[in-house]
Amino acid sequence: MSLIFFAILALFALATALGVILSKNAVYSALWLLGHFLVIALMYFALSAQFLGIVQVIVYAGAIVVLFLFVIMLIGGTITPMVHEARPYARAAAVVLGAVFLLGMLFAVGRGVTAFPEPAGAPGAGSVQAVAEPLYTTYLLPFELASVLLLAGMLGGIVLALKERKRS
Repeated sequence: MSLIFFAILALFALATALGVILSKNAVYSALWLLGHFLVIALMYFALSAQFLGIVQVIVYAGAIVVLFLFVIMLIGGTITPMVHEARPYARAAAVVLGAVFLLGMLFAVGRGVTAFPEPAGAPGAGSVQAVAEPLYTTYLLPFELASVLLLAGMLGGIVLALKERKRS
């Protein structure tokens, strides 16, 4: 991945992360988080890790953000004002830690640390085929046992929820 493309993606990642923490509305914050997850997925695609990129979009950008939005809608999306007297040194500590982090990043860039070193694995190791082939051949039995275990857990949760509903 070229350094310019990485820099552009890094700027978008920083902008969306700032949108998450600076947004006053919790729904907007979750939407900024969705954008951040999509930028991270683009980074995975640029590194030829297609499987991780797809999983990032499906699991994080799809399921986790939907779950966050569902919880926000259930509890209400208002943000209560912070009490500054409770932690008088929190802002100073945040500024000091941010400066230390920034200095560490500048030191790493000054030493010539590459953003993404070439992967040491086999070519195509992050592709869907490279992940799926051993999963459905060599490790088929453990994969199916994990599926049955997850199914049993889901059915157990449904049974417990139905017993609670019958009681009330």
